[in-house]
Amino acid sequence: MFTGIIQSLGQVLDRQEKSGDLWFQIKTHFSQPERIKLGDSIAMDGVCLTVTAIEGDAVAVDVSVETVNKTTVSHWQPGSHLNLEPAMTLEDQLGGHLVSGHVDAIGQCLSRTPSARSEVFEFEIPAALTPYVVTKGSITINGVSLTVNTIDDQVLTVNLVPHTMSHTNLGGLEPGDAVNIEVDTIARYVAKMLQPQFAQILQPS
Repeated sequence: MFTGIIQSLGQVLDRQEKSGDLWFQIKTHFSQPERIKLGDSIAMDGVCLTVTAIEGDAVAVDVSVETVNKTTVSHWQPGSHLNLEPAMTLEDQLGGHLVSGHVDAIGQCLSRTPSARSEVFEFEIPAALTPYVVTKGSITINGVSLTVNTIDDQVLTVNLVPHTMSHTNLGGLEPGDAVNIEVDTIARYVAKMLQPQFAQILQPS
């Protein structure tokens, strides 16, 4: 599990195709790279990946075809900047919200508008995810825990403060860019538990 609080802005050093899968080497820029061990999980732009090799402060990860098809991983190239967060421990502060690192779908940045010292970003998400998104609820975009300002049909807005824009890759987004979307895990479970009750209510008497 993760918190959605980004700890480093990493960079892709190398990308290779291996029997249909992808392999990446990522420079992490973590303040304490010695804490990363083989087999550890790191969320990269919101995608939970396993460390398979370590060289200094660079790690290697393998990405399956399934993950490539359902995330923005296919867009990663040498030089790409990625939001990085190691898996949380029971001693960590939950500064964001509970993030699984399992991306639900790819969304799209529609616009960004200045608002005082911050910016309001507009994103479009797949229709299937809208039941799990509510105003003032949580959503994860490229691994970043954010608060939903508004949700109207498939379009949501979030406000990004200067710190978030300078310490994550969201500050470099342009209209048309693809992003990884993960809805609130708790909202997903609540919706599933309530489905049988809703089904009974909707049945004709």
